[in-house]
Amino acid sequence: MENIGKFLDGCYSYGVARSDLFQTVDLFENQNMTQVVVGLHALGRKAGAKGKRGIGPKESQENKRSFTEEQRRAGEGVIGLQMGTNKGPSQAGLNFGKIRAIID
Repeated sequence: MENIGKFLDGCYSYGVARSDLFQTVDLFENQNMTQVVVGLHALGRKAGAKGKRGIGPKESQENKRSFTEEQRRAGEGVIGLQMGTNKGPSQAGLNFGKIRAIID
């Protein structure tokens, strides 16, 4: 258990975020192996970002964007597709639990 704790401290000092790492008991008592795998992938991403051979996808880089006040006002009138759309086929008119009337 002590070696696992030293490994986690080493990962943190290498630059891996604490939120990506697992707890010692997760590995020692085989409790949360999913979080262990997440932690190992986070270490692999950090190693890849530092020029070493890593595993998993590349670590993302910061991409700040700045908009003018005019661009912000123009975007206020746009309805996002998360709210839905009225274009294309929809499920309007479906009747669940009723028979389908195919004869007049």
